[in-house]
Amino acid sequence: MDDTYKRGPLLLMAGRSNPELAEEIGALIGKPHDSATIRQFADGELFVRIDQNARGRDVFIIQSTTAPAENIMELLLLADAARRASAARVTAVLPYFGYGRQDRKDQPRVAIGAKLVANLIVAAGADRVISIDFHQHQIQGFFDIPVDHLYAAPVITKYFLDKEFEDLVVVAPDVGSAKMARGYGKRLGASFAIIDKRRPKANESEVLNVVGQVEGATCLLVDDMVDTAGTLANAVYALKERGAKAVYAAATHALFSGPACERLAGAPLEEMVVTNTIAIPEEKRFDKLRVLSVADLLAKAIDHVHSNESVSQLFELNTDD
Repeated sequence: MDDTYKRGPLLLMAGRSNPELAEEIGALIGKPHDSATIRQFADGELFVRIDQNARGRDVFIIQSTTAPAENIMELLLLADAARRASAARVTAVLPYFGYGRQDRKDQPRVAIGAKLVANLIVAAGADRVISIDFHQHQIQGFFDIPVDHLYAAPVITKYFLDKEFEDLVVVAPDVGSAKMARGYGKRLGASFAIIDKRRPKANESEVLNVVGQVEGATCLLVDDMVDTAGTLANAVYALKERGAKAVYAAATHALFSGPACERLAGAPLEEMVVTNTIAIPEEKRFDKLRVLSVADLLAKAIDHVHSNESVSQLFELNTDD
């Protein structure tokens, strides 16, 4: 049955991972997100109930799949509840897709967590996914449903364009972020540099060399996420040691695990610019932190998907050059 053009009104739902972002999106769309009852039983099991009629409606569920794992379970249960309530379509809106770094089998006897989570989302009843800055682009292919992959670059580049730097160098903190950094450099009209590092073990790194001219320049380090901030902090020190005039950093997803905040607050960094794809509690905020909102980006994507308009034309970022 083709119900593509017969869907009912939009039903905006949200899990508990990032309620502030969900409220902001609802305000921009022009309707508050509809309520759902989410609670835990004494043994820790989650209970989910959609409090509004979902039959025949176009349901969007906003939930970042950050730790703890209950956030994933909330998303799955909300999707299952919507499907069983006869929703016309269920779209999972994932500002941050967790487990994205587990995207391949790079050692014996390990799980491919990104594929597993994608399978679970599809099995729970999602018909479509909207997300921002997957850790690897190929994760789009892990889903057997349509995926609208958005980029936070327009939000972040606007912030730095307003600063009107004349000597900006966009720096990739490692080879994996080089393609993203080149895209930022093109948008900002900046030159490009890359840091050659090695990683002795997980969540540890050391700088071996900086490829590119950074002496006397304003440097902008860009990456898709900041976890323990070891790579980023080392990169900041390496750039300052090589004569950088000022160092800024930007990342889409602020995981801020372990000593990340202390490392960033203590590094010779002008600003650490992130987005609100992940809720940042007060105890993880520091003076150099600037949080930009992706609510407008997601609100426009939701509106375009609901009205069957093109999303890629609005948000596509060319990083192939």
